[in-house]
Amino acid sequence: MPALDITEPGLTRLVDAFYARVRCDEELGPIFNDAIHDWPEHLEKLRAFWSSVMLTSGRYKGQPVPAHVKHRDRITPALFERWLALWAETTDELMAPEAAAALQAKAARIAESLKLAMFFRLEAQPVPASSHRPSSPTAAATDHA
Repeated sequence: MPALDITEPGLTRLVDAFYARVRCDEELGPIFNDAIHDWPEHLEKLRAFWSSVMLTSGRYKGQPVPAHVKHRDRITPALFERWLALWAETTDELMAPEAAAALQAKAARIAESLKLAMFFRLEAQPVPASSHRPSSPTAAATDHA
């Protein structure tokens, strides 16, 4: 099987192969199979997501954080590592090395963002006015503009 570059057909093949593996995975399969009731529709959404992320196509119109947060009772931070390992395995097998590396890096950033949103929300703390010190004269000027 030839390695693929990041193109719409390449992403389609990657997403389909990856989620076929996810569905059969001992750890991830039960969670995904319980959560997804229409796999063809979900795969199309995932293809649009990766197209938007990697090709800036603008095809994805969803909200990934709320979609994942509603399953927080079954998803653990460790499952993200399993997802990333399976993603790395699949991208390494199907994609050209540079494309695989780019997809893996993007997936790691996305996973980190989702984990932070789902499990590690930080409460905003106001910064006391006396502790605010502009870092430069330009910053001081723009602070009061």
